Amino acid sequence: MYIANRSALRGAPLLPADAELFAPGGVARAAALLPLRPDHGPTPLTALPGLAARLGLGALHVKDEGARLGLGSFKALGGAYAVQVLVLEEAARRLGRPVAPQDLASAPVRAIAAGMTFACATDGNHGRSVAQGARLCGARAAIFVHSGVSEARVAAIAAFGARMIRVQGSYDASVEEAARVAEAEGWTVVSDTSWPGYERIPGLVMQGYTVLVAEALAALPAPPTHVFLQAGVGGFAAAVAGHLQALLGPRMPRVVVVEPQRAACLLASARAGAPVRVPEEAPTVMAMLECYEPSRVAWRILERLAEGFLALDEESAPAAMRRLAAPEPGDPAIVAGESGAAGLAGLLHALDDGRLGDALGLGPAARVLVINTEGATDPALYHSLTGLRPEAVLAGARA
Repeated sequence: MYIANRSALRGAPLLPADAELFAPGGVARAAALLPLRPDHGPTPLTALPGLAARLGLGALHVKDEGARLGLGSFKALGGAYAVQVLVLEEAARRLGRPVAPQDLASAPVRAIAAGMTFACATDGNHGRSVAQGARLCGARAAIFVHSGVSEARVAAIAAFGARMIRVQGSYDASVEEAARVAEAEGWTVVSDTSWPGYERIPGLVMQGYTVLVAEALAALPAPPTHVFLQAGVGGFAAAVAGHLQALLGPRMPRVVVVEPQRAACLLASARAGAPVRVPEEAPTVMAMLECYEPSRVAWRILERLAEGFLALDEESAPAAMRRLAAPEPGDPAIVAGESGAAGLAGLLHALDDGRLGDALGLGPAARVLVINTEGATDPALYHSLTGLRPEAVLAGARA
């Protein structure tokens, strides 16, 4: 299902605070903290000329976040960055002087961080980023996971020393519980979704994501004409779209937001003309996108910048995973998790629906960018969905 964005705000300028969030100065701030973390190099931008030719496109590139900062997803850029900024700000307040990024390793700053606890809800990847950021700064982390989060993903978060708290119900239930407990305990919530009165910290998380956009634009031979962006609460899609608008202005590409049909809260919001919560259905295979209510900040941005909203059936993402793992001749193989492949799945769906592809201008002049937002963060699930082992796919790509 596809809905074109008919919002009265379509094409309107971002609010000043949002525009400032995604301006070049913001990405520079986020990039300046990356050297303090292990495995901080840029992720690959991979051309798929064989698949582009097969699909009748001028060019197709994949920004592959599967090895980002050793955490396996783009989320590594957001939560940990927000934690670092918050520790720096608290240290400056307590010490009564400016605190530079390199001071995060100093004894006075770490002593302050040791008294701070950062909490969040997660489907897996965001919590891993927050937990790593807390450990790097010497702080504590309390991570709330709902009943659908796999044990493999829980273990990956716990490996950073985080306290793991199980919550019955959906991701949205875990968001509510994290906020409730954090308020009672005096912890700081580092959420990747926002709600009335809670916007600044999700904004920092989104600002961290803009690093990948800057990397992609620097590596592309020409700016894209189309970008397909997967969405849960919408923070990632809004961050990418916002930074593209900040850098490219009127040359900004068409942005299509892609969601699972079983959790299409942004598409429903587009239909309603305002943020809405959708009913909880059976779990979606695109687990990192299983969110039933949009981030208010994200919606505020996407109602201005998105071309439209596309909801996918359950087989679309696994089919895209397999297509990346067994590529066209001459194209490299890419390991994409079930949510990581959703952007490509959206592109494939649009092209399968000839009228939609035509309406979006997906033809020989189109230069399409998709982002593999996660690798095989649950290797057993990857194998069950593709019939392949991620290490075997990667070995074939290197051969």
